[in-house]
Amino acid sequence: MPEENLNESIGGSVDKATRGEYSIDVKGVLFEAWQQTLKSRLPINLGLFIVLVLGMLVSFVVSDFFGGIEAVIEQAKEQESQALQVINAVVTIVVWPFIAGIEMMGVYHAINKPTKTNMILAFLNRGSWVALTALLTSVLISIGLQLFVIPGVLLAALLSLTILLVVEKKFTPMQAIILSIKALRFKILHLLLIYFILLMALISLLLPVSLLLSSSLAPIAIMVFLYGLSYVVPWYYNVKGILYREIFGVFVDKNTVTDNTNLIENNASDNSTDDTFSA
Repeated sequence: MPEENLNESIGGSVDKATRGEYSIDVKGVLFEAWQQTLKSRLPINLGLFIVLVLGMLVSFVVSDFFGGIEAVIEQAKEQESQALQVINAVVTIVVWPFIAGIEMMGVYHAINKPTKTNMILAFLNRGSWVALTALLTSVLISIGLQLFVIPGVLLAALLSLTILLVVEKKFTPMQAIILSIKALRFKILHLLLIYFILLMALISLLLPVSLLLSSSLAPIAIMVFLYGLSYVVPWYYNVKGILYREIFGVFVDKNTVTDNTNLIENNASDNSTDDTFSA
């Protein structure tokens, strides 16, 4: 659990969350996250680019043990590839401790704190727990998707904040999974609506690419897609940060919790506070 001097929180709390004593304003969450995205998307985008490169390198290295990436792709086309499953598991273990830093950027933005790209390195001390949590949640969601899809979609929403609980609240993977399901079930429809809107935003970017891929306008469509993606992806992480703040609360220095709360309530346009935050 957080240190003793960080015993104040902005937003909700774990106790209230488990009782369903919180509210989610769908429009308000999306709007606030978008406002944060307009002024804070660069660190998230750079962090994701680094993680993407790292994931690709790991994939190529591991695929060499199975005859190369081409052989793995061919196996995946013919049948369920065990090699592909191994590669996915290894990539998950390697990259998720860095993605945890990106998720925490969304939390920082939710309490009006500035972020830097090197935050992807800031939570590696929780890396083993994060990797285990990512593996467990991916397995649960995969099982759910195989059971008529809907259980997998529900689990994806219910488990969407588990990594943040492991990093910020320092729960174990099982504690985070149980708590996330127990708390988020109260507002599952609100969560599904928020994630559906984000998914529609992504699909709207993909549609022009799919329609123009075989035409001379394909390069332009791809550039528009990448530019739009540089907004939609940070928007997603900022949405998660705000949801986490509203549901579970974010621990900050008790001497500055009032200042931060006022900033959030007023939707301040700058990040001028100097409160102390610790994960």
